[in-house]
Amino acid sequence: MTTSVTPCSSRMRWPDSSRASAGRGTAAEKKRGNNDKVGTNRVARARNPPGLALFLAKPCPMPRLRPVPVAPAAPLPRPRRPAARWLAAALLLGLLGAGVYYARHAVQLNRYARRTWATLTRGGLTGREKTPLLAGFSVHGIDVSAYQGHIDWPEVARHAVQFAFIKASEGVRLQDPRFARNWREAQAAGICRGAYHYFSPNRSGAEQARLFISTVPLRPGDLPPVLDVEATQFHDVAVMRREVATWLRLVEAHYGVRPIVYSNHGFYRRHLAGHFDEYPLWLAHYEVERPTLPPGKWIIWQHSDEAYVPGIHGAVDFNVFQGSYAALLALRVPAPAAAPVHR
Repeated sequence: MTTSVTPCSSRMRWPDSSRASAGRGTAAEKKRGNNDKVGTNRVARARNPPGLALFLAKPCPMPRLRPVPVAPAAPLPRPRRPAARWLAAALLLGLLGAGVYYARHAVQLNRYARRTWATLTRGGLTGREKTPLLAGFSVHGIDVSAYQGHIDWPEVARHAVQFAFIKASEGVRLQDPRFARNWREAQAAGICRGAYHYFSPNRSGAEQARLFISTVPLRPGDLPPVLDVEATQFHDVAVMRREVATWLRLVEAHYGVRPIVYSNHGFYRRHLAGHFDEYPLWLAHYEVERPTLPPGKWIIWQHSDEAYVPGIHGAVDFNVFQGSYAALLALRVPAPAAAPVHR
């Protein structure tokens, strides 16, 4: 820091008029002036001793200004954000839970993802895509509903599809809008046909049986009727089993052939195993080389629900029959017995 200093002597100055008058006048006036000057100097020395003049002649420095240290301002406390911490913890736990769930159900989740992708990209398919036939089996078939849209049955028949189950009804009121056409054209293409009913577990088995019977004109040579039991929205498993038994009994009595029970592996093991063993089982079990149930427990295996068959625009369920084609034909609705001839 720089400070200007003003000499103290500058504070005391003689007037310029007095100095100018000292150089003018006569000799007597000059002598008188000299005497007066001597007297004045004496008076001035009396009033201002030499020490005082020396003191006043020295510069008077201003006192040095020292900066006063200022304590730095204390930082403001950071606001607490408990909500953000809870949100981060919840997100972390959610990710951890999702990882554990995916690890346990990766196969099923991947299959659902593929099915969703197939549905979204269905418009870009040509209807000529083909899934290779499952090795180790000689009899292959499909099951269809209105979801598959228009089906070119002659084209399907040309690609080793030997049997087809066609959705006819669901619950107590729903009739598949494409059943009649699929039923007629599948037979015309030379494919062994059958019909199935999607069971609603909270509705009357008798009413559902009547709907199926009124919808499906099974004839000798057709495959047995099928009851699709897999819906999990039921209140009492015992009631569900009772209604299933009612449907099976009424339909068998009407057509004269034992129906086939369809279910997926998990549902069958939890709710149906040991209760309907007298009926043939059509088992859906995906992403496995073979069903885990013993071969004597099932006759048809639905090994994929995302197959492609030329003639069908989009994914379709693919099945194999455990046995020969002759064994499959042996399951068909029998011809009525000839009336005895009385002589």
